[in-house]
Amino acid sequence: MKRILVVDDDIEVLETIQLILEIGGFKVSALNNGEDVFNRIESFNPDLILLDISLGHIDGRVLCEQLKSIESTSQIPILLISGLYDPKDFATLNYGQVDFLSKPFQMDVLMKKISKILSLEQDETYLMN
Repeated sequence: MKRILVVDDDIEVLETIQLILEIGGFKVSALNNGEDVFNRIESFNPDLILLDISLGHIDGRVLCEQLKSIESTSQIPILLISGLYDPKDFATLNYGQVDFLSKPFQMDVLMKKISKILSLEQDETYLMN
């Protein structure tokens, strides 16, 4: 069972995403702040991080760059989400994320993106072995 860490400061969005992902067969850890991301990654060991850009006083883009700059977390794919930005804003901007999804989004679109990201991760693991 693939493990997904969802980080969003909007509790309703967080709970909705968690429910949908659990129904979809994923093990989910939900976190409503960016301060505890590193501790949660260590204890949960996610296969994917779904990370909101606006986390109160923490910028998810900066957090994404930090995660990608640390050896122990650099290989975890990150899907950035935001209600403040449009996908075209991220066409040329890269903070280390594998993809971007703007809110509000349809849950089937989220599931397709996650499936694609996780299948690519499996392909890369297969290619390395």
